[in-house]
Amino acid sequence: MATTAEAPMPTEAEALDAYSRIVVEVAERLAPSVANLRVTRRGRGGRVPAGAGSAVVLTPDGFLLTSAHVVAGPGRGGRAAFVDGRELSFRIVGVDRLSDLAVLRADGDGLVPANLGEAERLRVGQLVVAIGNPNGFAGSVTAGVVSALGRSLPTRSGANVRVVDNVIQTDAALNPGNSGGALADGRGRVVGINTAVAGVGLGLAVPINAATRGIVGALMAEGRFRRAYLGIAGGPRPLPPRLARELGRRSGVEIAQVVEGGPADRAGMRAEDLIVELEGTPIEGMDDLQRVVVGEVIGRAVRAKVVRGGRERELELVPAELEG
Repeated sequence: MATTAEAPMPTEAEALDAYSRIVVEVAERLAPSVANLRVTRRGRGGRVPAGAGSAVVLTPDGFLLTSAHVVAGPGRGGRAAFVDGRELSFRIVGVDRLSDLAVLRADGDGLVPANLGEAERLRVGQLVVAIGNPNGFAGSVTAGVVSALGRSLPTRSGANVRVVDNVIQTDAALNPGNSGGALADGRGRVVGINTAVAGVGLGLAVPINAATRGIVGALMAEGRFRRAYLGIAGGPRPLPPRLARELGRRSGVEIAQVVEGGPADRAGMRAEDLIVELEGTPIEGMDDLQRVVVGEVIGRAVRAKVVRGGRERELELVPAELEG
C-alpha cells in the first residue's frame, strides 16, 4: 500500500513572515546601540541607587541619549551596560527637562551608534519597534504601530511648564526600564525616545526631528539648551472670518495671561490679544510660537503682530532667557 510522503517542514527563514522579519532585523541591528542605565546619586555613605532606564548610543566615543526624567537630579551618575557585556561608567553632560531629553557621556569608545531618522515621515498605522535594555544583558523588544501623531506631552522644570509637541503615540508596549530607549521604524532608524506610558497598551515617545536634534546638539556642545521667554500664557483661538481671509490663516494664539514685568508686559501686550505673527513667521498655535521663541532671539528686539479689538497692531518685544 502506497504511503503519502509528509511535506517537508519549512525552514526557520521560511516560517518568518514579513512582519516578523522586520522586527527581528530591527532588533538585531539596534540591540548593540541601546544601553541599560543604572543610575546612582551621591549619598552620605557613598553612591546609592537612584533609578534605572535605557539610553541610545549617539557616537562611537560615548555620547548617549536618554530621557531626562531617568537621570535628572543632583549628583547623578552611574553605569551603562551593553549587550556585548561591557559596562561603562557615565556622567551627565546636559539635561533638558522641558523636552525630557538628556545627553550622557560613557567612559569608553568603539560603541555602535544608532542611525537617527526623521519622525516627520511617520504615518499613522506604520510599524514601529520599541527597544530598551532593562537588565543590561538582553534588549527588550516590543512591536506595534504608530497609533497617533501630533500628541502633546506636558513637562515641567521648576515653575516652568511646557508642552512637548508632535509626540509619537504607539501601541508598542513599554516595559519598566525602557524609558530612554529607542523607538525605531522598519528600517532600524531611531525616530523617537521612549518616554512615558500614556495608558493601557499605549506609549509615548519624544520625536527625533529638527527641533529635538537642535536640543541634542546644544546639550552635547554646551550642556544646556537655551530658551527664550515671553511671559505669557495662552492657547490657539480661531480668527474672526474677515481676518482669517485677510491673513490667509484660520487661527492665532490668544493671550490668557501676561506675567507682570515680563517681556510681553513691557512690550504692551494684554490679555485677550491674539498673536498672529512673530518675527515675520505666521503664528497659528503654540507649536508655531515655540519654534520661533528660541535661544537666538534672547535679548534681541523682535516684531510681533497682534489683533486687539478686531484691529492689527505691531509691537516690539525683547525676549528674556527662560530660567529652569
